[in-house]
Amino acid sequence: MTDFRERVAAAYDVESFRREGQRLVDTLADYLAQAERGEGLPVLPWAAPAVSVDRFPAAFPEEPTGDFAELVARVLSGSNHLHHPRYVGHQVTAPVPLAALCDAVSSLLNNGMAVYEMGPVSTAMERNVLRWMAARLGLPETADGVLTSGGSLGNLTALLAARQAKAGYDAWNEGAHAGPPLAVLVPASAHYSLSRAIRVMGWGQGGAIPVAVDERFRLRPDALGPALESATRQGRKVIAVVASAGSTATGAFDPLEPVADFCERHGLWFHVDAAHGASAALSAAHRHQVRGIARADSVVWDAHKGLLMPALVTAVLFRDGARSFESFAQEASYLFGDTERPWSDVALRTMECTKEMMALKLYACLSVLGTRLFADAVTESYALTRRFAERLSQAGDFQVPVPPDCNILCFRHTPEHVPPEAWDALQGRLRERLVTRGDFYLVQTKLPQGVFLRVTVINPLTTDADLDALMEALRTAARR
Repeated sequence: MTDFRERVAAAYDVESFRREGQRLVDTLADYLAQAERGEGLPVLPWAAPAVSVDRFPAAFPEEPTGDFAELVARVLSGSNHLHHPRYVGHQVTAPVPLAALCDAVSSLLNNGMAVYEMGPVSTAMERNVLRWMAARLGLPETADGVLTSGGSLGNLTALLAARQAKAGYDAWNEGAHAGPPLAVLVPASAHYSLSRAIRVMGWGQGGAIPVAVDERFRLRPDALGPALESATRQGRKVIAVVASAGSTATGAFDPLEPVADFCERHGLWFHVDAAHGASAALSAAHRHQVRGIARADSVVWDAHKGLLMPALVTAVLFRDGARSFESFAQEASYLFGDTERPWSDVALRTMECTKEMMALKLYACLSVLGTRLFADAVTESYALTRRFAERLSQAGDFQVPVPPDCNILCFRHTPEHVPPEAWDALQGRLRERLVTRGDFYLVQTKLPQGVFLRVTVINPLTTDADLDALMEALRTAARR
């Protein structure tokens, strides 16, 4: 027992924590400076999965080694560098450094948020962060919601509430098959998390009824009626329509007003997957793209995309805040006692029971850095993407299939020496070369016209010069 107490005292030693913490902040600050300059650092140090596993073996020692600094150095060197200005890959941003310090506070305090008494500060912060977000979208004062771990859980949470509100039977207690099979109308361009959520709820493949999109990959309001009729003929009860604000593949914004009109006429729940695009509401130049979102019954908004937060921080907002209790309509007496539906016991309304202090980083950054930073970041990222699209379109050796609605852009390189039938294969080879060399991080997607490269200009450190360099890197790789 004495040895154990000595080991515990060493593990929790305050002065050791101070030394390691100061050294860690210095290391991270030096790393951040190098990543932001993009000098001498690849965007990602590509390694095969098996190689990465070997670099971090499971041969854990029995006694302390004191090798934390060495371990951090290996983590930094082997990780993707999202603060590098040539990171234009997935929809995960370069978080503001202040948010990382908040993560340290959250991890040390470890105040889970199942019940208010366990997380009083984070519960209060979450309530007011959600109020601020709801107001930005134009939702009424009756709006409420929760923060959860990502857009996938966010969409599931919203659709569970839609089911409880519109199914016509108590699916939570009686089961998914206690009434007619349910369905949701979703645009053909919708994120796969929606199909996943529908299958998790037990509705099967037929639970997601695709709605046609136009040539710009936006939902066609005139296709909603035929989709509803088709589902009804199949014996499905449609309870909701989902629209996208900033779709994953192309960044398309569906026309929300006519979708809201359709839902009102047919008594359907209106959900907007605005994980990527809700942040447009912060920008005076672009908030028109989410016009009609205030009429939604539920909205998902990822702070780790447009609000420069570390993953994962997702808001699920309900126009009628009382609906937020209907996603997980259950009781746990040892946690919630006899109090009826208290807003302050967050686990009543989230998939998570023990949840980290998600609101801390967002609340702190809004409070300390001010809201204008985040509004300007949206405006500039959209403008930068549109300027890049114009340069690509004017060049003779690139194609842009659709003008960008936001900071997501699809394009492909079409050099003269490569025949059109080989363009699809070329895009894959070009991406592989740039990514494995660490020059840029970009992704690719499949559209009806073929394979396209795809960038998300989500790093506020990216400039026009970096995107011009991407064009030249693709040309160079194609010549080789």
